[in-house]
Order: sequence, then C-alpha cells, then structure tokens
Amino acid sequence: MSKEERGRSAGLSEAEARLRLQQDGFNELPRAERRTALRIVLEVLREPMLALLLCGGLVYLLLGDLREALLLLAFGAISVTITIVQEARTERVLEALRELTSPRALVVRDGERRRIAGREVVRGDLLVLAEGDRIPADAVLVSAHDLAVDESLLTGESVPVRKQAATTSVADAAPAEHRPGGDDLPFVYSGSLVVRGEGLAEVEATGPRSEIGKIGLSLHGLQAEPPRLQQQTARLVRLCFLGGAAISLAAVVLYGTLRGDWLQALLGGIAIGMSMLPEEFAVVLTVFMAMGAWRISKARVLTRRAAAIEVLGSATVLCTDKTGTLTQNRMSVAELRLPDGTSSYRAGSPSALAGAEFFELARCSVLASSPEPFDPMEKALHAFAQAGLPAEDETAGARTLIRTYGLRPELLAMSQVWRSPHREGVLVAAKGAPEAIARLCRLDSGEQAAMQDAVAAMAKDGLRVLGVATASCDGEALPASQEGFSFRFLGLVGLADPLRPQVTEAVAECRSAGIRVVMITGDYPATAMAIARQAGLDANEVVTGDQIKLADDTELEALVKDVNVFARILPEQKLRIVQAMKRNGEITAMTGDGVNDAPSLKAAHIGIAMGGRGTDVAREASSIVLLDDDFSSIVASIRLGRRIYDNLRKAMAFIFAVHVPIAGLALLPLVFGLPVILGPVHIAFLELIIDPVCSLVFEAEREERDVMTRPPRRADAELFSWALVGWSVLQGAMAFALIAAIFVVALRSGIPPAEARTLAFIALVTCIVALVLANRSFSASFLSAFFRPNPALLWIFVLIASILAAALFWPPASGLFRFGPLHLDDLMLTLGAGLLLLTVLELLKPIWARRLRF
Repeated sequence: MSKEERGRSAGLSEAEARLRLQQDGFNELPRAERRTALRIVLEVLREPMLALLLCGGLVYLLLGDLREALLLLAFGAISVTITIVQEARTERVLEALRELTSPRALVVRDGERRRIAGREVVRGDLLVLAEGDRIPADAVLVSAHDLAVDESLLTGESVPVRKQAATTSVADAAPAEHRPGGDDLPFVYSGSLVVRGEGLAEVEATGPRSEIGKIGLSLHGLQAEPPRLQQQTARLVRLCFLGGAAISLAAVVLYGTLRGDWLQALLGGIAIGMSMLPEEFAVVLTVFMAMGAWRISKARVLTRRAAAIEVLGSATVLCTDKTGTLTQNRMSVAELRLPDGTSSYRAGSPSALAGAEFFELARCSVLASSPEPFDPMEKALHAFAQAGLPAEDETAGARTLIRTYGLRPELLAMSQVWRSPHREGVLVAAKGAPEAIARLCRLDSGEQAAMQDAVAAMAKDGLRVLGVATASCDGEALPASQEGFSFRFLGLVGLADPLRPQVTEAVAECRSAGIRVVMITGDYPATAMAIARQAGLDANEVVTGDQIKLADDTELEALVKDVNVFARILPEQKLRIVQAMKRNGEITAMTGDGVNDAPSLKAAHIGIAMGGRGTDVAREASSIVLLDDDFSSIVASIRLGRRIYDNLRKAMAFIFAVHVPIAGLALLPLVFGLPVILGPVHIAFLELIIDPVCSLVFEAEREERDVMTRPPRRADAELFSWALVGWSVLQGAMAFALIAAIFVVALRSGIPPAEARTLAFIALVTCIVALVLANRSFSASFLSAFFRPNPALLWIFVLIASILAAALFWPPASGLFRFGPLHLDDLMLTLGAGLLLLTVLELLKPIWARRLRF
C-alpha cells in the first residue's frame, strides 16, 4: 500500500476536521429567516386599533376618568398579548420542523471509526457506508462491495442504482458523471440511502455545495406566492380605515364647532373610528387558519403556512410526483411468468397461486435474496413468498447460506448458495436482469427471443422484471464465479411499486370537485402511463422531458392545458411546468417528497410535501406536510379548505354587518344631538369579546352539502363580492334602524338617558346574536338557524348572557358602562327585536342565497 493510500485510509485528523468545519461551515442547508419575539411585538404595535385604544385612554386621562382609561389600556394589552401568543406559536411550529434533521454519520478520523452528527461532516472526511445508512454528504467511492443506493429523493426513480469504486480521479471525471442516477458510477449523494452492500467514500461537498444543497439554494431565487386572502383583507381594512378616518374627523369638527366640547368630540370621533375599523377581519383570518391547521393535524397533516389551507380549497390543478406519492415506494410482486412465456400468474387475480413450477420460481427468488432484506425488491419477494407459498418443512428451514455471488457490472445477477443438512450437495438460486440470467442459463437464440418478448410485455405494464434461475452442485469446491454453475431458467418475476390504497378514490373525488390531477415523474413513459391509468388519471397522452426541453414558454403553456402525464422530467422542467400552469391562470398545488420536487413545491400556489420520507429541503419549500404520506389526506385538506373559505365568508359577512349598527349608534348622537349611546369602552368591549368569540362559531360550522361537488371558485374571485357586501349592509342597516328606533322611542317616552343607553346596548347584543344565527348558512332553512349542530354556539350564548348579566346587575361593571336599571318588559322588548330581525333576514335569504354561495 502506498503512502498516499495509507494516509487516505486513516481519514482526516480531528484538528484538520475542525479547521475545515470553520472554513466551510456545518453540513446543513441555510436556515430561513425567523421572526423574533421583538419583531412580532413591533408588528402588533403598528396596528391602527391599538393606536385608537391608546388615544382613547389618553383622552380619558385628560378628563380625569382614570378607571375608563385603565380599562381601555387593559383591553389594548390583552389584544397585544393574544396576537403575540398566536404569532409565536406559528413560529414555533416552523422551527419544530428542524427537528427532522440530518442523520448521524460513521467516519474515519485519525485512523479510527467515529460516529458523529451528520452536520459535522466536512470535506475530505472518509465515510463508512453500510446497508441502511443515509448518506450525509456528496462523496466519491474509494471502495465498494456490492453497493446499491436508493437515489429516488434526487431522481424520482424507485429502483436502487449500483455503485462501484472510482477508477479515475475526480478531477478527470466528466461533469455528466456527477449527476445522480445511473448504474456503475462512483459518486454517492447526500440524502440517498444505502440499500445493499458496503463501501468507503471520500466527501467532496457538504451543505449548500452538495447536490441537495444546490437545489435548496435555488429556492431562494423564487418568491413564495403571497396569501390572496391576506391581500384582499388588508385592502378592505385600508379602505374602511380611510373612510372611517374621514367620517371621524368630520364628526369631531362638527361636534366641537357646534357644542364647543372638544374633548367629548374627540372621544366621539375615536368611538366612530373604532366602530368603523373592521380590525376583526385580521383576527378572524388568524383564528380560522390556526383552527384549520389544528383540525387537519388530527389527520396527521402539518400546516407550515396556515393561509395555504384556504388556497388549497381553490386549487384547480394538483401536480403530483409518482414515486412515494401516488405509489408507496415499496415494491410488490405483480406477476410471475414461466419460461414458456404464456403461463403466468398475476398477483391479486381471483385464481390462487398453484403449481409446482410457480412454487419453485417464487421460492428460488427468495433464496436468491438476502435472508434479512433491506432492498425494496427483496422485501417484496420475501413478503410474497410468506403470503402465497405453503409453509416449508423443518428441514427446509435449517438451510445455511454458505456463499453469496454479488452483482457485477459485467454480469447483472446475484447468486446465493445454500446447504441443507438432510440433502446431498448444495442449492444455488440466482436472480437478476433477464439478459444476465439468460447468459447464466446459456439459453439459445429462440429461448432468448421468447424471454425478450415476455419481458417487453411485462415492462409495458410498468413492471420491473427479474429473471430467476436455479442450479445444484454436488462437489465440495464451489466455482470462482456464477458462470461455473449449470443453471436452469425458472421464469420471470415482475415487480410493481404499488399505488397507495386510497389513491383511486382520492383522484375520483378530485375529479368530482373539478380538480385536474397531473402526474409529473422522472420515471419512464411506459411506467408512468401504467401507474396513471391504475390511479384513474385521464392519461391519453404522455409528454417527456425531451419535448419539454425543446418547447418554448408559449408552446409549453399549450401543452400543459391538456396533458396529464409528464415522464422523464428533470427538476428544472418540473418548475417550468408549474410556472406555465400558473401563467394559464390555474391555481396549482404540487405534491412531492424528494429534493427534486422542492423548487416546484415553492413555486406552486400550494406546496404539499410528504413527511414520512421527504427531505428537509422539500419540507422547507412546502406549505403543507403530509406526515403519514397518505395521498388521500390531500382530499381531506381540500374539503377542509373549501369549508374554511365558506365559513370565512360567513364570518366576514357577519363582521361587516355588525359594524354597521355599531358605527351608526356611535354617529347618531353626534349628528342629532342625542345622549351618547356607545363610548370607546362599549366598542372596545364589543370588539374584544363579541366579534372574536362569535368567529369561533363560524369556524366550527359544518361544511355545506355540495362542498366537494362544485367546481373550484375562480382564481380572481374576491372574498367580498358585491352580493356579499350588499347582504351585509342590508343586515346591518336593518339592525341599526331597529335599535335606533328603540333608543329614540325610549327617550321620547321619558326614560332616563342611562336606561335608554342600556336598552339600546342590550338590543344591540340581541341583534348581534340574530346576525350570528342568520349567517350560519347562506342556504339552510329557517329552523336550521336554531337546530343546526354546533357545540360552540351554546357556549358562546352562555358566555354572552353571563357577561351581560354582570354588566347589568353588578354595580362596579354597571358604573363603568354607565348602565341604568332595566325591567323585565324592557328585556322582553330587546329579545323581541332580535327575533324580529332574524325572522326578516331568514325570509330575505332565499333571494340572495345563490349569489352568496359562490
């Protein structure tokens, strides 16, 4: 051994490893920017509602009313605390994803093997690779013994690839050789999995310099899709703020000029501003998204960006990878075919596995595999034999494996030699590529042609085909290679990567919901078409990566309108496909688990990562992570997204409607010279308690009957349509007219202003309850407003009644709210007002229902 080779086998020294770690950094992907607690606090302090609360408190201090000033400031502090807690929880969820960290690594340092964290691997480290290891960095093989690696996370191919030690220096290697995928290459890549054999590899690249890291860095050049609801809500809040500010300023000037009491005018103006600013829109949006994330977490779906739940409900195209997404990434035996090419057995067919020839074929395929398999194909062979073959006798179970002939580049087959104590000689079982098995069995040209025809027929169904052969040897000395045995061809085994159990039903439900399912895979066209048809996709045509490469953007936009199967697609081509769909006006969702999916996951409106076997970079790029990798969970998320959007519109309609009577009652006294009805304290109470609590009722509402049978809403659909705004204004105007009439009539009847204020406030609360009931469904009947199941509703009504009772009958609270005593007939009047409003709205609802639901 040369001095250089001895030095390489000893690996790096600890001192040199520490130096390279300082130079290159940790072996991990760059972390996304994290919002600190201080940044969250600063964002909350910029909210307009908080500024109005603080201004109101300052005015009360100038008036010498310390109690009301402190109450307003307390409301402000509670609002800030709630918002900070919600935002901090969201940040903690994002940070928790980092727990899915890189694997540990076995390296050689100072001539000794040491187990270290994957993030501490450095360039030049000597990795010790064995079956079952997750490779922590890009490396070149120094030595390899029957090594096979699953690179599906990088290539999308579910079949492991063979590796061999480098015969040329890395500097002399062609750039194409550094690409993942392909057999008999000396390069291994971070994130891939060793499924067979062992080897030593010298690290070439870590962290962002690795193949997995390059794709991760490419994500930073993409802008994530901004939440549409957040944009629409912010725009509406700005318009309401500007309108409220103008009206408030005019009211202050008018009241101060006519009456000369500028402090009271300022308080009235603040009350009007608070009443006209729909601050709850942002609160309700946060609550709905947080509660939606909590609900789907019960189905083991992690929401990284809460707003993505709603967007998923509006998706028109669902782009999905094949390996590990539609399929289980777990091989299964699909077909056995005997040497004559005509007698075959298909797994899952009504006929049972029968016949000595099939028994021998299946049993020898297992004997040619590792006794404790890790390779997906060998696992499939073992599982098939255990389920479909009769139990062997005790003597068969006593077989001993005495030698293994591994795969070689020149002969893609492996053989295992078994000895039984109750049998003379040894049994040899071989499996491998059909052409290699044909060579071992020394088939003539006619037999080889028949085999090739059978292989072609099986491959057309998307199967991975293996040949199986057997031999016996009576001598004590075994030959040096597999070619030394006299093999007999037993037949072919076809293996499939099966669909997930609920995929077909999930695809059918997507179709009924108007969502087009598109498969984008790196696999071969024949396999892709076979899987697509099994899944129930509309697969009439397949487009390959070569066609995508030749197409310009305009041609690609035309292609993606109709084609639902894309095969042999590179990562950058997936990104082009998604971007072309977006240019066509589609709301795109993209599912995937591998690194090759990450750019398109981030570019899509909604990225859905598979969490069971996915990579850190794929989860980081996604908006939703399916923790159990169940494709059918996507349908549940779509259903929930549509339900959330429906209920969100109901809640927004209610909030918009409820601000009309609140603003009207704040403005009425200033315009007509009446006693003040609502001050900042009353409005802060309503904003802080009534509206956010009622939003929980709408969030808990059940889905509409046609939620998964109607098409997705238009991409440019506004959250607030003119029909919805008109319906909300109508509800609010009717409530205001009713309450204002009660207040004016009470004053004209000689009732003291404090009692009239109390009467109007209680009537306002009962009308708010009526608005809640009226907006629970845009289409349900009158009785459903009362009896539609919603556990949260009862608790809300009990809470409202308790708070009102305290405000009416507990003197300290009555003093703060400036309430006077009420009699039983007064309370009955307020309840009658709420019931009257509900009845009229339910009678009017059928006129608006159809326009409100879409």
